[in-house]
Amino acid sequence: MDLLCTRPGCARLNSFPDLDNRNTLQTAPQKFCTSCRMPLILAGRYLPVKLLGQGGFGAAYLALDRFTPTMPFCVVKQFQPSGNLNQQQLDLALSLFEREAVVLEKLGNRHGQIPDLFAYFPLLVDNPRTGRQDQFFYLVQEFINGQDLEKTIEKHGPMQESEVRWVLTEMLNILSFVHGTGAIHRDIKPSNLMRDQEGKLYLLDFGAVKQVTAGVGTGNESSTGIYSMGFAPPEQMTGSQVYPATDLYSLAVTCLYLLTGKTAQDLYDAYHNQWNWRSPGLKVSQSLAEVIDRLLLPTPKDRYSSAEEVLSALDGSKGNKGQSGTVANVSQGSKTQIQPASASSIPTPVAPKTPGKISQAVQNLPVVKVLFQGALTGSAIVFWGIIALSIFPQTNISLGILGMAVALMLLAQFKRLLEVTEMLSLNTLTILALLAIPGLSRWPWILALAAQLDFPVLVTVIVAALAGAIAVVITIALFLLILKLLFAILSKV
Repeated sequence: MDLLCTRPGCARLNSFPDLDNRNTLQTAPQKFCTSCRMPLILAGRYLPVKLLGQGGFGAAYLALDRFTPTMPFCVVKQFQPSGNLNQQQLDLALSLFEREAVVLEKLGNRHGQIPDLFAYFPLLVDNPRTGRQDQFFYLVQEFINGQDLEKTIEKHGPMQESEVRWVLTEMLNILSFVHGTGAIHRDIKPSNLMRDQEGKLYLLDFGAVKQVTAGVGTGNESSTGIYSMGFAPPEQMTGSQVYPATDLYSLAVTCLYLLTGKTAQDLYDAYHNQWNWRSPGLKVSQSLAEVIDRLLLPTPKDRYSSAEEVLSALDGSKGNKGQSGTVANVSQGSKTQIQPASASSIPTPVAPKTPGKISQAVQNLPVVKVLFQGALTGSAIVFWGIIALSIFPQTNISLGILGMAVALMLLAQFKRLLEVTEMLSLNTLTILALLAIPGLSRWPWILALAAQLDFPVLVTVIVAALAGAIAVVITIALFLLILKLLFAILSKV
């Protein structure tokens, strides 16, 4: 068996053939690193076999627990701060590490979707290089054999709405339990949500948890400035008091990542100070969109106040969507305004004249991006047409090949495989190909036009591509203008 040294800077893999025998493994005395003499069997029980990951404050190892009948895997976390931290920062980092152990002990054994704590202990060892003793801290917790949702999206792409609803519901149930104990997680994000091989969802990493003792809206204690950029709401980023609604905001951003595969930086419009996450190709129901929009409001009091309230809203969206208490109004650009409404003063609901899905998609289109991508598409079509006609003088053949190429390009754009960056690269590569292989631009019509304009052939090709780009831009602009005018007229009828 190979055991991994956990001393920072060593990480030597030590081989001990005698530990391959189960009986020997359970009774063997302490083993030491052959390089630095670090004890390898932690607390005399846990045997690190693989490095799982390393961050700013520690490392995580996959280990065997030799004192249990089935010798299951577990996760051993070592407090291992990196960088030049002052004593105050070191003390804070260690307190967070200890806090995770305390929270896991308190919560893990009481909820099936939070990892159990197995052990927490310090380790004093001699350092042969300095002649002094080094102190390390270890936390041992349940090993979840699965994949976090960040890696899932990176591997498989965005989720369907039904999957996101499932994740949201599971997380709300977990947070209902966590918040019920007076704790706020403060670090909800896709990498801290893990689904095991049986499909069960877990909430991980409780190092940033804050215990809240004051009632919501009455306390004035501030929050430690710990957060994951993009997922934390304003009150957390400013170090103000945190609430259950703080975690709910982070959960909503997580849902956006699962739905779109895009980071918060790509979905937040800093210029207008608002979320702009809806896109024409995104399939999401209005009911779920309204729940997410409300969770993303900048002020905690305007969001749902508890996980239970969100669960009720999600359940209500499956049946009657009009509920008393609060009326959510989703406007263009995913800005949400919340207006309190008294149940007794609500008249019989009348279906409002709201824009349909097509109308809303047109109104939310990023026009500049669409026009720019249209220009790149038009130039690419002209480039490819010239190349096709130069290689295949027979018009039927060249136009057939061009038609297939254009169809594939439009399909790739529809599937969002080709966006602005990819289209720029495609046009650049086409121009380079025309430069490298002059025969690709020998279509007689182009040669005649170049002679008439007294331009080099390549310049003439580029001018023709620009003309194609302008033609497509004008066409798209007129089409969008007509659509907007049409929907404006229909909305007034």
